[in-house]
Amino acid sequence: MAIKLPTLIATSVVRGSQQGESHGGVYTIDFEKQKLEQHVDWNTSEIDFAGRGADRGLRGINVDKDDIWIAASDELFCYDKEFAVQTSWRNRYLNHCHEICRVDRILFLTSTGHDALLAFDLDKKAFVWGFHVQKQLGQWGGFAFDPQTPNGPRAFNDLHINMVHVDSTGIYLSGLKTEALLHIDDQNKVTEVCSLPLGTHNARPFNGGIIFNDTASDCLRVVPREGAGQAFKIRDYDPADIQFAGVDDSKIARQAFGRGLCVIDDRFIAGGSSPSTVTLYDLQSKQMVASVNVTMDIRNAIHGLAVWPD
Repeated sequence: MAIKLPTLIATSVVRGSQQGESHGGVYTIDFEKQKLEQHVDWNTSEIDFAGRGADRGLRGINVDKDDIWIAASDELFCYDKEFAVQTSWRNRYLNHCHEICRVDRILFLTSTGHDALLAFDLDKKAFVWGFHVQKQLGQWGGFAFDPQTPNGPRAFNDLHINMVHVDSTGIYLSGLKTEALLHIDDQNKVTEVCSLPLGTHNARPFNGGIIFNDTASDCLRVVPREGAGQAFKIRDYDPADIQFAGVDDSKIARQAFGRGLCVIDDRFIAGGSSPSTVTLYDLQSKQMVASVNVTMDIRNAIHGLAVWPD
């Protein structure tokens, strides 16, 4: 039986670009038809160039029926299926957002600049919950807060929280500096699920184990609870083909930087990297199925990935 390959929606961010140049965008990638289409070019004079960190553009993404929810650094946008902005929301505690995750009618967002998570009620159209994560004397902890009040946490970025995953067992999160996948239960207790390499992106539970971008090692890892895991090398290119190499002031933009992860089903997963590339992997055959390059501009990197509904 022939297997139909998925269509994904992806966001990208750009480092080192100047006002008037592209700051990333939104794309759909149809692996079945081998078709790439850009829908949004995030090039606007409304971007605060001074306050958005190294990455400028759109980040986490989630598709909810006819609504497409996409986070920028400090703003949550709602697009329709034609990729027109319907409205957007800000919050004083939403700062350097990375990934987002939806469960039922609640959208969870990472607020990297506050070492926190936020929850946005899609029906009330309001931020309704926040949680600040702390590690003190080697012990994980934290506290819940009301994001509608000024009594929340000050701006911290000690952990660089960049991933949130929520299911029936609780809330999972990780970051560049957590060196662990963390779990928050319904009593707001924070525990360590397992250790992670420093610099990890997109860590989340998967089939009883975990899956994540081991960014520092240039690979995507699938680690079961028992037995041997799998590691897929991030696609790289001939250095002569890379555009704008060495122009990033932050010195962070590099090729094979793995970020962006989408679990399609128990067999197929997709990962993002820079220069903006989305690669589809088959866990069953343990090989790369397909790979699409958006641009060879090293400053342009995939950030968010999600399945585009049929």
